Amino acid sequence: MSLINGEDYKKRIEALTSTVWYDGEKITGNIGEHPAFRGAVQSQAALYDLQTDPALKDTMTTIENGELFGTSYLIPKTKADLTKRREMVQKWACHTGGLMGRSPDYMNTVLASFVASQSVFQNEENCFPDTLERFYMKAREKDLSFTHTFINPQNNRSKLAFLEKDHQNARIIKKTDDGIIIRGAKLLATQGGITDELLVYSAPGAQEKEQAYAFSVPTDTRGLTFVCRSSLTNDNSRFNSPLSSRFEEMDAIVLFDNVCVPWDRVFFYENIRAANNLYVKGMFVPFTLHQIVSRQVIKAELILGIALKIVDEINIGEYQHVQSKIAEMVKGTEMLKALLHHSEQTASKNEDGVMVPARLPLYTAINQFQDLYPRFTEIIQLLGASGLITLPTERDFHSEIGTDLSGYLKTCESSGEEKVALFRLAWDLTMSGFGTRQTLYERFFFGDPIRLQQTIYHTFDNEGPITLADQFLQRKS
Repeated sequence: MSLINGEDYKKRIEALTSTVWYDGEKITGNIGEHPAFRGAVQSQAALYDLQTDPALKDTMTTIENGELFGTSYLIPKTKADLTKRREMVQKWACHTGGLMGRSPDYMNTVLASFVASQSVFQNEENCFPDTLERFYMKAREKDLSFTHTFINPQNNRSKLAFLEKDHQNARIIKKTDDGIIIRGAKLLATQGGITDELLVYSAPGAQEKEQAYAFSVPTDTRGLTFVCRSSLTNDNSRFNSPLSSRFEEMDAIVLFDNVCVPWDRVFFYENIRAANNLYVKGMFVPFTLHQIVSRQVIKAELILGIALKIVDEINIGEYQHVQSKIAEMVKGTEMLKALLHHSEQTASKNEDGVMVPARLPLYTAINQFQDLYPRFTEIIQLLGASGLITLPTERDFHSEIGTDLSGYLKTCESSGEEKVALFRLAWDLTMSGFGTRQTLYERFFFGDPIRLQQTIYHTFDNEGPITLADQFLQRKS
């Protein structure tokens, strides 16, 4: 089996015996039916159904050496492959509005980027590129679902933190004949508990060899515990909570209590150089950034579309400040698209024959989106104003006062109920707990904005601009 559908995915999740804690209680029974997870499981299942839709097979699937598999696992060898990957990501993102950061294509891209980085691990101590290759082929064949964790808990984030011995972060405490033993904690497993596998690896800048590793374990591995935050789903009503009821992914702290990782699942361990080179020289950055920006383009288009609907709904398009705000959103969205396509057009093959999208346009796009997205949500709030506060519920409209409400809240375009449905969509995206989590999520996606700016500053090719400036300094006429 190389592709699963939605029903296959749900059956796998139901069969898990993962240890997941929510609100002080261990979840028992089918986690896919738990109110905090139901929407995400159903939405994830719908994505797998799209992958197996015969009408979409040319985009969503790939055949390589006679094997059919999901395009999200594709390691690009041509620019056409990059285009296909973008179209696949955006097909799924259109279904979720780009609101699911851990849709299957993201983590499958991460795993593919590891395999495409095998040269980083060649001839390195405690590195097993062959093991990584075998695991990737198994995941591709079985169409496994993944989440990941690699962020260390917030404790001492000062510049001198490395001087302290750390016992909180997940670390290797022992090596045995069976595998490595991990103890400690990590953040931030989005969709923790509702995937087949948990991919674990070091954050950039690992200081201790005990924290330099990469491996994958089944979600229900003994000693592995997911501790969830509060759910941001207000209720299951598609009217009251049109987005959070479907796309609330859940985030979890991951606790490792002497977790044994078998050797056939260890990709490398106790090698700081390999851990850091995965980011610096490997394909993790360009591959994942290409997926992320592809998704963010769709998210920008969604929020722009909602803004345009609000403008039309309450007939405010004649005002200059409204036109300026919409133009601001249009410019931001078009810039993201241009940078994404530029990264593909200036892609180049590396020595391993992998087609690598250009990093600088993608770094620029994601760093810009960290500013754009909060501003886009603010524009929605400014356009919607009091309409985003006076929001009756679905039950209100279906009660004895429903007719009055629908009449008094109507616009020249819609009934009151239709108008409130639009404004609830805008509210759930920009003002609810779910919406504000989305904003924070995009503010820090792929790292602190200042650090990303530093990366851009230190890595961009400045030779061309300097040469051009020198030509004008030397010109006498």
